[in-house]
Amino acid sequence: MKTKMKTNTRFIKSIVATAKDTKTQMPWERGATRTATLARRRAALQAQLRSA
Repeated sequence: MKTKMKTNTRFIKSIVATAKDTKTQMPWERGATRTATLARRRAALQAQLRSA
């Protein structure tokens, strides 16, 4: 059973280390970028609706 605990501990430590290194932005962190993207989509949709 000690081997299993050692493996689990090592696995959890690797997950924690990876989580600290990952630089993925969460949705609430990219407010300006998301707003700009939505504005571009809306403008493209309105342009498409006007030309139709």
